[in-house]
Amino acid sequence: MHAAQAERGVGQSIRAAELVGALSLATDLGTGQPLEHALRTAVLAVRLGELAEASAEELADTYYVALLHGSGCTSNSHEATQLFGEDIMHRAAFFLIDPADPEQVLAFYRTHVGPGRPTEVRERMIEAALSSPERARESFAAMCEVAQRFAGWLDLGPGVEAALEYVFARWDGKGPGGGVGGEALPLPARLLHVARDYSLFLSAAGADDARAVLESRAGTAYDPRLAELGSSHFDDVCADLDDTRIWEHALETEPFPHVSLSGDAIDAGFSAFAALTGLKSPWLREHSTAVADLAEAAAWRLGLPAENVALLRRAALAADLGSVGVSNAIWEKPGPLGFGEWERVRLHPHFTERAFAQSQALAAVGLLAGSHHERLDGSGYHRGLRGSALDKAGRILAAADCYSAMRAERPHRAALEPAAAEAELRGEVEEGRLDAEAVDAVLAAAGHRVPKRPRELPAGLTQRELEVLLALVLGQSNQAIADDLGISAKTVGHHVQHVYRKAGVRSRAAATVWAFEHDLVHSS
Repeated sequence: MHAAQAERGVGQSIRAAELVGALSLATDLGTGQPLEHALRTAVLAVRLGELAEASAEELADTYYVALLHGSGCTSNSHEATQLFGEDIMHRAAFFLIDPADPEQVLAFYRTHVGPGRPTEVRERMIEAALSSPERARESFAAMCEVAQRFAGWLDLGPGVEAALEYVFARWDGKGPGGGVGGEALPLPARLLHVARDYSLFLSAAGADDARAVLESRAGTAYDPRLAELGSSHFDDVCADLDDTRIWEHALETEPFPHVSLSGDAIDAGFSAFAALTGLKSPWLREHSTAVADLAEAAAWRLGLPAENVALLRRAALAADLGSVGVSNAIWEKPGPLGFGEWERVRLHPHFTERAFAQSQALAAVGLLAGSHHERLDGSGYHRGLRGSALDKAGRILAAADCYSAMRAERPHRAALEPAAAEAELRGEVEEGRLDAEAVDAVLAAAGHRVPKRPRELPAGLTQRELEVLLALVLGQSNQAIADDLGISAKTVGHHVQHVYRKAGVRSRAAATVWAFEHDLVHSS
């Protein structure tokens, strides 16, 4: 990646809406929602807030509460998989029921708990779930707390953090949240409840059903005033809401002044991406940060410019963001994956890349992050890139990801010892899949003793031809070069002609420029 691309990918500052918007796309994947859900919820919530004459501060808080409301979705993925057999699709189904209606809750459990298990086992699991409502409350509270932490990392303000505590609360006080309801709920939370379900039922059932839900749950799940406003102004709230332009709609909707992030705040955002991924499964807890640490250290060793190193670290932290959209039933499977399962796994870098693709400020990060499973011989995924299509940063990221995964325990295998991981990595180099220089740098960053590898010279120069070229740079004559190297002037002349031919030049001056272009003078 060129320096200009790296600069665009790092930037001096970016809008918080773009970074949090990218996060929201991943959380939609993790909750089984259409990718426009959180963005659309933010637009609807702000429009409804304007009808409710919310203050400017309340509207700003509402916007970020809506974008972040699902960001704690991975906090109980492992536990949910043990009960429901997976951690994504049951969430989508749960959001469409009224959790205060025992019959709907029972029907939900009968449909989703313990799939594939014997009937008597499923009945016991359902009974245990129904008799332990505190476990569900704890899960909801954990999701809220994680979202609050992310808001704190991004310094979005106390109003956003306070409202995120009540993502699953209800107007009647019957939801999680310690029985808090009514006017005691922050207005941004009440706006979220209406706008979120507005968006959910628009996708799942259409406009008529969405309006009917607002009316039927007014005074129970929703603030009745807000539900009435949403119902009576339904067409106005949905006006010109084009799902094909939802990213632009969401950015245009952010109340002024727009929130900007720079420096540590941007890094905090990428740490949130890593945390969202790590919470997905105990097996993934430290993977993203381990890859980022290795890749950053390797990049410095290979002399990448500071802006490229910063871009690489952020890409490494975000690389597995798309894994949120793949079920834990796959990630935590103790045996070999089937064809369909592997195809889902191969999509996760694509999901990562697309989460950032809409943002001009973040697209370069996503492009690099999405390449972490590419291989030099074209055997990687998701794009099947090969050779020169993978730049140095991409090669480092691939090697760091490989090594970190090998050194961690997985459901289907034990962690490899350092020596075994090194042997595996070097085998990948021999097979032409990983870059030798990147692997050496990653291994050195991980504490391995790496012998100095002879540098591969550009254009197929031999070491002797390099010596002759560097002497030419210093302005030495053929005879002086011959004397220094202990060879004849005629032989030096042959080497000079070989250098010219390989470099594609016709003069000493052009050969000198070529040497600088390829960093040969500095490296000498």
